Amino acid sequence: VQLQASGGGTVQAGGSLRLSCSASALSAYAVGWFRQAPGRECQFVAAIGWNGQSTRDVDSVKGRFTLSRDNFKNTVYLQMNNLKPEDTAVYYCAAEYGRSLYPPTSFTYWGQGTQVTVSS
Repeated sequence: VQLQASGGGTVQAGGSLRLSCSASALSAYAVGWFRQAPGRECQFVAAIGWNGQSTRDVDSVKGRFTLSRDNFKNTVYLQMNNLKPEDTAVYYCAAEYGRSLYPPTSFTYWGQGTQVTVSS
């Protein structure tokens, strides 16, 4: 599966962005978002199960980032609100085939990144 991430950009602190991850047949995959800031390791951000009924995310984004998906459009969305400068990173979406109840912890397929820059 070829993943296409989009929606990155530059915003001021407190602003919002919505990232999208699209691929053919993505409805059969769980999807995760990761980010990597300069000089830092890649960090898990959030994941959503294939049917959208189960999600998980890291504490640093709880209450600010929301995952959703539209399986008719084969697209997963990461709505990011109240962005902070520490959210600045390249964001990657990843996918794992399967219809397990909960999102997996590892992902096989990765897309290219989209840059998110939050200015203070």
